[in-house]
Amino acid sequence: MKISRTVTLFLTGLAAATLGPIYLAAHEHENLQPATVTPTVTPTVNPLAKTAKDEDPWVNLFTGKDLTGWVQHNGTATYKVADGVVTGTTAQGSPNSFMCTKKNYADFELTFEVKCDSQLNSGVQIRSISDKSIQNGRVHGPQVEIEASPGEAGYIYGEATGRGWLSDPVTAHSHFKNDQWNEYRVLAQGDRIQTWINGEKVADLTDEKSSKKGFIGLQVHSIGADQGPFDVSWRKIKIREIKSQK
Repeated sequence: MKISRTVTLFLTGLAAATLGPIYLAAHEHENLQPATVTPTVTPTVNPLAKTAKDEDPWVNLFTGKDLTGWVQHNGTATYKVADGVVTGTTAQGSPNSFMCTKKNYADFELTFEVKCDSQLNSGVQIRSISDKSIQNGRVHGPQVEIEASPGEAGYIYGEATGRGWLSDPVTAHSHFKNDQWNEYRVLAQGDRIQTWINGEKVADLTDEKSSKKGFIGLQVHSIGADQGPFDVSWRKIKIREIKSQK
């Protein structure tokens, strides 16, 4: 049936009158601003700062000019300071050598940068001891490993304790950058020791047997008769003692 133009216009107007409010309401709904909802966000926490308050200050263990506050235990490796860097050099026939802080530390955060000859492994002692009544003063205690990649840098070894690796498991990785400066971070509190290399988590050790207080020591490892000399260097050695908790 043919519908006249008049009827068509009438129906069109009727549709507009009827649907117009619905159309407008739909668009008004689209433009409505949703109620503000504050999402639940888990804050990013620096695992190296969460156990220390701001009033626990950072202290430079190494002046960058000399070895004031340090003393050598064991071995005949040489330690020299130049341009803000302390460099340990291996010596033929020498056992492991250690340049150690005169002060002992218990709970702390420790940071330093290290560069090591790829043919030499080294370490930094923490909470370690040298007592003449024990192994004739042999330095012993937890050691944070320094080793070329791929290797076991950053894991905790029981230097001269007879216990071998304290970390378990120990898995080779490549967080340590060979022939470059590497940033280490160590957090020691109570039985727990955690380490990071260049921002990457390496070790998370809980150990009831190790000493809970002792010196920090820079190790120059012994070498074979036909090896070396090799260097290991440190800079920017800082510590923050944890004396209080949040």
